[in-house]
Amino acid sequence: MNASLAKVPCTIITGFLGAGKTTLVRHLLENAGGKRLAVLVNEFGDLGFDGSFLAGCGIEGCTEEDVVELPNGCICCTVADDFVPALEKLLNRPNPPEHILIETSGLALPKPLVTAFNWPAIRSRVTVDGVIAVVDGPAVAEGQFADDPEAMAAQAAQDASVEHDNPLEEVFEDQILCADLILLNKSDLVDAEARARVIAEIREHLPKAIKIVETSHGRVEPALIVGLNAAAESDLAARPSHHGEGEDHDHDDFDSVSLPLPAGLSPETLSIRMTKAAEAEGVLRLKGFTAVPGKPMRLVVQGVGRRVSHHFDRAWGADEARDGRLVVIGLKGFDRTAVEAALAG
Repeated sequence: MNASLAKVPCTIITGFLGAGKTTLVRHLLENAGGKRLAVLVNEFGDLGFDGSFLAGCGIEGCTEEDVVELPNGCICCTVADDFVPALEKLLNRPNPPEHILIETSGLALPKPLVTAFNWPAIRSRVTVDGVIAVVDGPAVAEGQFADDPEAMAAQAAQDASVEHDNPLEEVFEDQILCADLILLNKSDLVDAEARARVIAEIREHLPKAIKIVETSHGRVEPALIVGLNAAAESDLAARPSHHGEGEDHDHDDFDSVSLPLPAGLSPETLSIRMTKAAEAEGVLRLKGFTAVPGKPMRLVVQGVGRRVSHHFDRAWGADEARDGRLVVIGLKGFDRTAVEAALAG
């Protein structure tokens, strides 16, 4: 029997901020078919939003101990300190998971994480079943990850020494270059012509043929994702990256802040203020939750680009603090003052 078959398979789910990774993970948990799944979720920022969105979610067979959160850091940069110990803790449980889902930060580069599966402490116990890159279809269609060629040419004509590194495009490319499968998510928000254009743009970045599946709200047949048997940790050479072996990776181009959300607002009023906040210079992602007067449920609010949404996800716990909090992630030096003014109304 192949030794890798005795290892616990892990699926790495990567994708830029707001692409729909957590929604996909929740979909997989809801359709586990009796398989024991565990989740390692990592975030860029102080507030553990995605972990709280999954933990205690009421999904049958999924308990709070099955969701392990690594907040305020990036597991592609803290493999030894955070990721490997957390993985070992899951594997050492009396009833270990049969499959582990790993949701990376939206700013993480997946290749260093795949490489970590060759660490002596875990290489005989786990394998990367597959790397799934979730792509935000509307964001690519809007050109969020691409530079304006005409503007770049004009700038180069004025000053040939100007560099044109695009941190958004770099992270986006590294994520899809490492993938075994790409999900073009939110495909319902773009028309057929735009979807075809986005798929063509993604393929331009890929050095090899990778299957691209169109999805909406992260809904996909689990069998397409779980059970790829890619053993990605043994296939690193076929997964190019902007960062070479041993090269440092940091997030100096990005920043995050956790802000209080005003209490006593209706979902509609909050959405209006969130939309204004999302328009502030340099803002990439908004996500958080708050209490609504007269409602026993927690209101989740999210913003990607200028697209803002809200929904009630679960009941508040009896002893749970109902202080609303919002994580804002953006380019370094984003206009925090404008965000705070928009939220204050």
